[in-house]
Amino acid sequence: MAKRKSKFVCQECGYESPRWMGKCPGCHTWNTMVEELDASSSKNRHTFVTGTKSNKPEKITAIASQKEPRITTSMKEFNRVLGGGIVPGSLVLIGGDPGIGKSTLLLQISSQLADKDLSVLYISGEESTRQTKLRADRLGVTADSLYVLSETNLLDISNQIEAIKPSFIVIDSIQTIYRDEVTSAPGSVAQVRECTSELMRLAKTLHIPIFIVGHVTKEGAIAGPRMLEHMVDVVLYFEGERHHAFRILRGVKNRFGSTNEMGIFEMKEEGLREVLNPSEIFLEERSEGAAGSTIVASMEGTRPVLVEIQALISPSSFGNPRRMATGIDHNRVPLLMAVLEKRVGLMLQNQDAYIKVAGGVKLDEPAIDLAVAVSIASSFRDQATNAEDIFIGEVGLTGEVRRVSRIEQRVQEAAKLGFKRVICPQKNMDGWTVPKGITVIGVDTVQEALEIGLTR
Repeated sequence: MAKRKSKFVCQECGYESPRWMGKCPGCHTWNTMVEELDASSSKNRHTFVTGTKSNKPEKITAIASQKEPRITTSMKEFNRVLGGGIVPGSLVLIGGDPGIGKSTLLLQISSQLADKDLSVLYISGEESTRQTKLRADRLGVTADSLYVLSETNLLDISNQIEAIKPSFIVIDSIQTIYRDEVTSAPGSVAQVRECTSELMRLAKTLHIPIFIVGHVTKEGAIAGPRMLEHMVDVVLYFEGERHHAFRILRGVKNRFGSTNEMGIFEMKEEGLREVLNPSEIFLEERSEGAAGSTIVASMEGTRPVLVEIQALISPSSFGNPRRMATGIDHNRVPLLMAVLEKRVGLMLQNQDAYIKVAGGVKLDEPAIDLAVAVSIASSFRDQATNAEDIFIGEVGLTGEVRRVSRIEQRVQEAAKLGFKRVICPQKNMDGWTVPKGITVIGVDTVQEALEIGLTR
C-alpha cells in the first residue's frame, strides 16, 4: 500500500510547503503552518458543472441576452447593497465580528422570503435547532416554509438540498462545514476551499442563491484562504461596534451590481431595522458653533451620505507630535497638515492632531480632503465653520482643490437636508443645474476655501 503524502498549509493564506516552517513565506505570519494529508490524488472529488448542456465554446454574439430576475426582500437597504436584489444561483459571502448580528440579519431575510411563499433552508453548524428557534421567537419569525437544519457534514447537507430544493439557502457558518474526503479539521484552508467549491456547484447547477457566513480574523478580514473571496459572487462585510446600535452592511465585491455600496441598520430588541436616511442619523448630534467640525458629502457606492468630520488640534508636549485618525486613512492627515503648513502658512509642526469621522463610518474617497483640511484649520484657529456649509473636494500637494465625481448627487443630498452653501472645486461648476435653495461656490485653492468657510 502506497504511503500517503502530507504537506503543511498556512491557515491564513493557504501557502503550501512540503516541510514545516515557523514563518509562512506567503503572508509572513508565525506558527500558522499545519500538517494536512495531500488529497490531490483523490478520485472522489466533484467536478464543477456549469449547468449548460455543452462545454464547447460559443460565440459571444450567439449567446442570447437574458435579464435575470432578482429576488427582493422587504429591506430596501439590503436590496441596495446587493445591486437590486438577490440573483438566483449566486453565492454570497457575508463576514463580520462575532456578535455583530450576521445570523440575526440572515434569519430576518429568510423570514421575509418565506413570507413570500418561498421555500427557505437555514443550515446552522454552530447552533442546534432549538437554539435557532429561540432567536426566531425573539425576531417574531412564524413562516411555515422556513426549514431549519443543524448539520455540519456537507454530504448530508447536499442530500437535503437536493431533496427539498429550496429557493434560498443560508449556511452559518462555512468554518463549521466539512467534507469526509478532506482529512483536515473543519475550518482549515483545505476544508473551507473544498466546501465552498461544492456549494458553488450546487448554487450554479440548482439555480439556488446560497448565503454563507464567514468568520473574521483579528485584523477584520474573512478567515481562510484569500481565494475564498475570489470564488464567491458577492462579498459583504457587516461592520459596527457591538456597544453601538448602528450596523453597516458594506459590499466590497459584487458581480451583479456596484461595489462599495453601503446599507445602514439599527439594532433593536426585536432585530435589525433599516435606516432609510443615514445622513440625518449621522448629523443629529452635531454641536453647532464648535470649532473643528465640518460636513462632507461622501459617495458610498451610488448613494451620497452626509457625515461630520471632527478635528482637535492642540500643542504637543513631546518632540514628535501625534497624528491620530479614526474613520479615514491616517496617512492622509500628515499629508494635509503639510499642505496647510506650506501653502496656507499654519504652523502645525508642533501640534497634536486628532481626526474623527462621527458615527463610526469609514471614508476612503479623496473628496473628503477639503473637509478634513478645513476642520484642521478651524480647530487650530479656534474659528467655527458655518453650520449650513458643506465642503467637497480633493486637495493636491500644491494646495489646489481638484475635481470630484458625482457632484450633482452630493449637492442634491445637501439641499434635501436643508444646507445653504456648498464649497466645491471650481472645475465642477459646469455642466449641471444647481438645485433651488442652495448656493454652490467654486474654489481653486485651499486658501480660498478657508477664507470663505471660516467665520471671523
